[in-house]
Amino acid sequence: MFQTDGLASLFLSRALLTAIVSLAVCQPLLAVAEDWPQFRGLNCTGISTSSKPLPEKFSPTEHLRWSAKVGEGVGGAVVTAGRVFVSGMTGSETVSLFAFDALSGKKLWQRDWPTGPLAAVHATNSQASSTPAADADRVYFYFSTLGLLTVDAKTGSDVWQKKLPTPFFVFKWGPGMSPVLYRDLVLFCQDDDLEPVFYAFDKKTGAERWRDDRLDMAVNYSHPVINSVNGRDEIIVAGTGSVIGYDPATGKRLWFAKVLLRNIKTTPVCLDGVVYISLQSGGIANQWLASVDRAEKTGNNDNKLDRAEIQAFVGKQPVPEAFFKRTFGRGDINNDGFLEGRELDLAFLHPDNFAGATFTSLGDAAAEQFILAVRGGGQGDVTASHLLWKHKTKNTDHIVSPFVADGRMFLLKEGGITTVFDLKNGEPLRGPKRIGNGGGYFASPVAGDGKIYLASDNGNVIVLKNSPNYEELSVNDLGESIVATPAIADGTLFVRTRTQLMGFGH
Repeated sequence: MFQTDGLASLFLSRALLTAIVSLAVCQPLLAVAEDWPQFRGLNCTGISTSSKPLPEKFSPTEHLRWSAKVGEGVGGAVVTAGRVFVSGMTGSETVSLFAFDALSGKKLWQRDWPTGPLAAVHATNSQASSTPAADADRVYFYFSTLGLLTVDAKTGSDVWQKKLPTPFFVFKWGPGMSPVLYRDLVLFCQDDDLEPVFYAFDKKTGAERWRDDRLDMAVNYSHPVINSVNGRDEIIVAGTGSVIGYDPATGKRLWFAKVLLRNIKTTPVCLDGVVYISLQSGGIANQWLASVDRAEKTGNNDNKLDRAEIQAFVGKQPVPEAFFKRTFGRGDINNDGFLEGRELDLAFLHPDNFAGATFTSLGDAAAEQFILAVRGGGQGDVTASHLLWKHKTKNTDHIVSPFVADGRMFLLKEGGITTVFDLKNGEPLRGPKRIGNGGGYFASPVAGDGKIYLASDNGNVIVLKNSPNYEELSVNDLGESIVATPAIADGTLFVRTRTQLMGFGH
């Protein structure tokens, strides 16, 4: 749904350069160093390996190379082979994919697709919420009612399309997942309220190589990432209760660690065989009561739920009968047609996946927050054997992914609150510190040229020095809300605001 990322530079410290080199060796993604081929760049780390300088101060009138109207949306831009791609809603039922020359901003092509009727989504989200993925030959783009579309990167002409089930979200968070690339595969994970599935498709043909039906998952928004350990690549996907390591060749689950909470919207970062995660999640039972039972127009505040109340909350879109059959079938123990108390947990969490933040007491919907590190390379249940450290904290965000580099985990949360932790043990290196002028944050940090860029919902992009103290260098007002994670390539910072794509450089 929402997204976050990072950068690196001409004057990188030796430590950061070492980290990036090891990252590149560990992640065989077959992308050019200057490219930003998917959500949050190479392996979703938010780090650019470009050696070109990037601007510290910029605005719509300063260091702006070019800008273009690209419709309404919150999916980020990607850059490969000198072309930048981004999507947007150009009509109430029309989604468009744009291609520009990365240096000049010249529009190369635009594709428009009718979407058909669309379910309502949260105001912070957008129907155009997915970040494309791209290589030199093709662009891979997901849209909820169209499935996975693949077009020629040079011309925008059709290559292949894979129809997928339209996702269903009771809480109207809406779709927000993006395809990511690994060798000759397009990976796409859609953990929704009805049919959570993890797919792997052939990049050239769209043929399904394998899938994992993740029916033990609830709604999650964490992207697949690649972890390399002991000479083995594994695909890491975080979800309800567990982080899972997959075999890239077969899609079989190699290992799992029951260390997570009910849902996750952040994406892990892998470095030197270790998976680093920050997350925040509320209790599922309390979430349902707070959102549905206490809804201003449709709730009745009786501390329980029935089918009619859920349908009234969802609105015009019919709740699929399969959803009711599954949830009430396993949750309504006394068969009275209502879900209450512990029944809510039974209904909305898989019986094998009772992670943290379950039902405690009425009205208690406080979110649990963790940072943790899991060593990859295991087999089976590695909960006890491979968890390196896990700490409760009050400083994680439920959407913004961590920035991991130089032996530190840097976190950003609502209001511009930042914290720093030691990768070795997860202990705090610095307490909470506010940056910029507050605001909401949905984009993840991205970094390059020794700078970290933090884009805010209030339209500001904060620039920090990529150093142990993370000194604030500038606050740059772009004049329009930013939810998408920026991209970095070829000495340009690409920022996707609600309606524009802007390229900043020297």
